[in-house]
Amino acid sequence: MAESTLGARVAELRRRRGLSQKELGAAIRRSESWVSQVERDVLPVERLSVLQRLADVLGVAVRDLRPEAAEPMAADRGDGQRPGSAVFERLRLLLTGHPALDQLFGDDADRESAKLSELEERVDLAWQLANESRLVEVGSSLLELIPDLEHAARATTAQRSEVLTLLSRAYQVAATAFTRQEEVDAAWVAADRALSAAEESGDALSVVAGTYRMAQAFLRLQRLEQAEQAARVSVTALAAQVASESPPPEVLSLYGSLQLMLAVIAATDGNRTAARSGLAAARVAADRLGEGRNDFDTEFGPTGVAVHAVAVAVELGDAGEALDTARTVDASILSPERQARFLVDVARAHAQRRQAAEALDALLTAERLTPELVHTDHRTREVVRDLLQFAGRRPADELRELAGRAAITP
Repeated sequence: MAESTLGARVAELRRRRGLSQKELGAAIRRSESWVSQVERDVLPVERLSVLQRLADVLGVAVRDLRPEAAEPMAADRGDGQRPGSAVFERLRLLLTGHPALDQLFGDDADRESAKLSELEERVDLAWQLANESRLVEVGSSLLELIPDLEHAARATTAQRSEVLTLLSRAYQVAATAFTRQEEVDAAWVAADRALSAAEESGDALSVVAGTYRMAQAFLRLQRLEQAEQAARVSVTALAAQVASESPPPEVLSLYGSLQLMLAVIAATDGNRTAARSGLAAARVAADRLGEGRNDFDTEFGPTGVAVHAVAVAVELGDAGEALDTARTVDASILSPERQARFLVDVARAHAQRRQAAEALDALLTAERLTPELVHTDHRTREVVRDLLQFAGRRPADELRELAGRAAITP
């Protein structure tokens, strides 16, 4: 196939794998029509990230599809050592096995429990660090915080419910941090621990919040059916309260956040109708709240819905709509982490339109807010790879330097 076109290579490799055009499209989150146009060389494939997905599904290297395209190295794919890998490996080991086995045997009986107010402050700090995308510090804090909470939950009876609620929040922030570190199997374990602690606490809304973190992990694993199931069950459980005349704001926050999750899941799966439905339901919940809140660390409100609308439009390939919506959003009221993710989606939209300078500017602004996120997030790295591909042999100095800081090889 050395002298054949890209379309002919894709068609031949697809047939060898025994895939239909529809099956190939579904595997790379594109339509059957898109595959048909590529195979007939009507639609060019310029983005390196899309080429990489095609190559992965077809079981070949990128250079087998386009010989002039260099295959990303392991570090470029984010498979190399991440900042804080040792910290998160220790945190992973902490989640292995029973969380407080020594206490069951009485070996920890003389240990003094921390005060509830102190534990609450430490959990709040862990979430603050997560919202600033300072994940290494999150991991370090949890190495001591989780054992202290597990001890306190077994050492007290008067405030046990409150301690278990804090324990659930601590496991939720662990799940969030692991997901952002691309260690989604550990995120799954942490989310499951969060659910168990929440259920034991008797706080039903904390259970829903734990399910929300579980759905996040499933989404990152690309287990879309499981992610949707986790979110959908919780939405159904909250529906009766949401339909009441004056639902608690915490219920509206969780319900709206879950609807946003369903919108992103649907967009990832290419389901435009379901994505729009999720956004519409979330927008209604946000309008009823009337202001942004951070119940259960979800940062839900009208601005959060607008930011997700940009993300959904980008995921669906509607770059123009994403940029139009982004121009109406003032994300400054959100956490640095949410602001940076919004800017990454803006960069993705510009990259889809091959507006390299604008995409780079958005990424550099995001980097100033949260360097760790920009250097490790898989979507950010895809945009940088695309911009390097657009630039060819002469990338701008700022782009080359950003790629170097993120250890992305052109």
